[in-house]
Amino acid sequence: MPRPCKCRRVCRMPMNTGFVPVNAGQEDKTIVLTVDEYETIRLIDKEGASQEECGANMKIARTTVQQIYTSARKKLADALVDGLPLRIEGGNYRLCDEKNENCDSRGCHRHRHCCG
Repeated sequence: MPRPCKCRRVCRMPMNTGFVPVNAGQEDKTIVLTVDEYETIRLIDKEGASQEECGANMKIARTTVQQIYTSARKKLADALVDGLPLRIEGGNYRLCDEKNENCDSRGCHRHRHCCG
């Protein structure tokens, strides 16, 4: 029996929820990056956090961060190299409630969206 899904804590939603290549063709395929994948990219690549720090912030194990991060980078590479549209949506996450001292409160929200 698989382990139950655990929500990942996300401090802020993306300001843009999609990107379209300049020379987009008639390709029907769109790459979907989940919100929790977006959060790992934001924390590790943008904020410079380690995988351990990212895991602590998102309340998940470092090995889970590594799996999410690997998936996110593959999707970003596919979108960039193949010139495919990218959409950010879904995933197993909850928005931060601003009560955790490890959280970056600039982008936190009290609204929660959890594993559905």
